[in-house]
Amino acid sequence: MTIVGAAVLALGATAGPASAAPGDNARITTGYEHTCTIPTDGTLWCWGGNFSGAIGDGTTTNRTAPVRIGNATNWASVDAGTLYNCAVRTDGTLWCWGSNHNGQLGDGTTTTRNAPVRVGDATTWASVSAGDSHTCATRTDGTLWCWGFNRFGQLGIDSAPYYTTAPVRVGTATNWAGVTTGFAHTCATRTDGTLWCWGDSRTGQLGLGILSYRTTPAQVGTETTWTDVTAGYLFTCGVRAAGTLWCWGDNGYGQLGMSGGYQTVPTQVGAATTWSGVNVGDISACASRTDGSLWCWGNNMAGQLGDGTTTTRNTPTRVGDASTWTGNVAVSYHGCSLRADESLWCWGNNGSGQLGDGTTTQRPTPARVALA
Repeated sequence: MTIVGAAVLALGATAGPASAAPGDNARITTGYEHTCTIPTDGTLWCWGGNFSGAIGDGTTTNRTAPVRIGNATNWASVDAGTLYNCAVRTDGTLWCWGSNHNGQLGDGTTTTRNAPVRVGDATTWASVSAGDSHTCATRTDGTLWCWGFNRFGQLGIDSAPYYTTAPVRVGTATNWAGVTTGFAHTCATRTDGTLWCWGDSRTGQLGLGILSYRTTPAQVGTETTWTDVTAGYLFTCGVRAAGTLWCWGDNGYGQLGMSGGYQTVPTQVGAATTWSGVNVGDISACASRTDGSLWCWGNNMAGQLGDGTTTTRNTPTRVGDASTWTGNVAVSYHGCSLRADESLWCWGNNGSGQLGDGTTTQRPTPARVALA
């Protein structure tokens, strides 16, 4: 699933929601039970559950510590879907790997891949977002492309193929800035700061005030100040230029950051005006503030909120007292984030080694991860 925005965009459906230009959030991403990161040297590292080949090291062996993927040093951004990943290189090429049962890798097949495979021959890819079983990406010419599962219209192409195995252009607009994919819905921002969503909205996750579907992009309200938007399992959250945080869709675990039931239109979370970015996963969310603090809320069954407990939270709860967290945060049933000193920290579920600490021990607070 990916975090996106008109200015700084990126990543993780069931796990997660990349960027119009690789932004802070494009460097760390969490899938259902795996993690990938791009350090400043442009290398790519992944670890955790690997039965679908999501690690990308040519095997299906789980890894409890980070392993380097290939020899390339020009990776720019990466986004994890539930059981697969896609990433953009600085040369504008797009690569995907892992589960491919609905064509979500975009390589023209439904063959699972345990190492990165190139998507077509274009060299103008700018950002990518991997969902549960569908993927969307933007190009440098401002066009938007989607592929994979389409049962709920999440590809935005106003037609009814069950799935597509190669990128298909969405409409004719040439001012798309970034895109984020959830379980069966998609949202994207344009360079004018508007927000558009499509696909499944049975719990209001499109923000259109409906409980049905849309097979083509529909504008969410009239606001022109969206800077960061991210789609989760059945909900969506975003940040506006004024530093306010908004969420909508399902709220069964407090993942909207408020009490009450589902919301069919964007609803402000609290009164703070210092939010700088947000990332949501299955049924949990984390967001950063301009003071360098990190806050999480929603489902906490595996300690993925990082607050030292397994208590579900329906309001943003601060993660420790550190004030050096960057906007580089991702959450699923585990969470990871970067600090200003480039150190990487993870917490939450670790049954497949997705925390990268060499163990399979669950951790309810952030622990530092060392790249070999």
